[in-house]
Amino acid sequence: MTKLLRISILFSLLALTACSSFTELTSDLKDKVMGKEPPNPPAALVDFKQTYNARVLWSSHIGETARYDYTPALDAGFVYDANAEGELVKLDATTGKQIWRVKATEPLSGGVGVGGGIVMVGSSKGNVLAFDLNGKQLWKSKVSSEVLSVPRYFDGNVIARTGDNHIFGIDAADGTRKWVYERASPALSLRSSVGVIVDGGAVYAGFAGGKMVAIRADNGKLLWEATVAQPKGVTEIERIADITSLPVVDGPVVFAVAYQGRVAAVDRTNGKVIWNRDISSYSGISIEDGRLYVSHSLGSVYALDYSTSKTFWRQPALLNRRLSTPLPMGSLVAVGDLEGYVHFMNRDDGSFASRIKVDGDPVMSLISGNSSLQVIVATRGGGLYAISVAEVGGKPEPAPAKRSEPAAEPAQNEPAAPEERSILFKDNPLLPDTPVDTGPGIHLPSSEPQ
Repeated sequence: MTKLLRISILFSLLALTACSSFTELTSDLKDKVMGKEPPNPPAALVDFKQTYNARVLWSSHIGETARYDYTPALDAGFVYDANAEGELVKLDATTGKQIWRVKATEPLSGGVGVGGGIVMVGSSKGNVLAFDLNGKQLWKSKVSSEVLSVPRYFDGNVIARTGDNHIFGIDAADGTRKWVYERASPALSLRSSVGVIVDGGAVYAGFAGGKMVAIRADNGKLLWEATVAQPKGVTEIERIADITSLPVVDGPVVFAVAYQGRVAAVDRTNGKVIWNRDISSYSGISIEDGRLYVSHSLGSVYALDYSTSKTFWRQPALLNRRLSTPLPMGSLVAVGDLEGYVHFMNRDDGSFASRIKVDGDPVMSLISGNSSLQVIVATRGGGLYAISVAEVGGKPEPAPAKRSEPAAEPAQNEPAAPEERSILFKDNPLLPDTPVDTGPGIHLPSSEPQ
């Protein structure tokens, strides 16, 4: 990465987390000095023979996004999304028909979370709001600052992260605060909508300086802290190595990537780094079927081996196109760019299989649709699109088998384990049986041979 390019990207992302006026100043400075166009033009798109056809099933205009990032949520055949004007929208995922649109009492500033029969959103005024599935507001809970990310539901709790690096545990029934995890904000960091992932009773979150933590979902106590990337360089800007995207959990391992840093695999038991590799990403990573997909900050897409970090393939033809987080789709991998294109690459070798332009605004996020060959796309202009892909001359492929260890058959007349299981619960089927005691009331699997 050239120094000019690095500085250009950082100017477009930089924020002083303790002072919103500085965020506006850097944004204004970027527009006045560099213009609204990228300082390095996006690579021209290459022609290729399409082996899949992509088409828009339906589209909807959700509303103004302003300076916030919104991620829609799909649940039980419905799509939920929000806008900067304070509107929460529910759509039929099959047809795109609007079921309802409700106006919150304040502007909404983060993506939508759904779980436990409630819909959760955060506001720019520092509140978490919960609605029922019919759009009726249930409660509002005050937190420390604006909520820029998706609130998560787990085991009767709503987990929400704020822009000042606090994580709150909130009672999903009435909105009362149960706990808060506080972390000091550095003077200089990248503004992002990074949130948290909740899995197995633990909350995983990345922070500035390349740090990732695991905390208990029931009380917010720290389990461990891991170093994903070490800041390096001479200037403060060069030393920024923030985790600006979500960690990804797969079995006993959690993965994370830092901007100007590394992608790393971390043991969920103790926070020890299993492997790391020098790949920088602002938008993030995803995983499916033993492969880790990374959007490099300069525009390449990587497919890495889950266990060794070995490169399966690299697709370099999307330079400077400000890619979204990759979305695995079985035989394909999808990624969106700054010009409103969604690119579909073959899982096996990274070659292009299809491409479609939804509108002229940057793609904010991609989520899976109703099937393995459907994707829902949210754009910076407030557009929401459902796209289907099908092999040229063939029928849509069935959903691929998930890569996982064979699950033990439940005993006769014994019900299968519920979807949401906490590491606080005994005999968790998602984790090995041999526990390591890490404190009162909590057991995690041992990574050491017994």
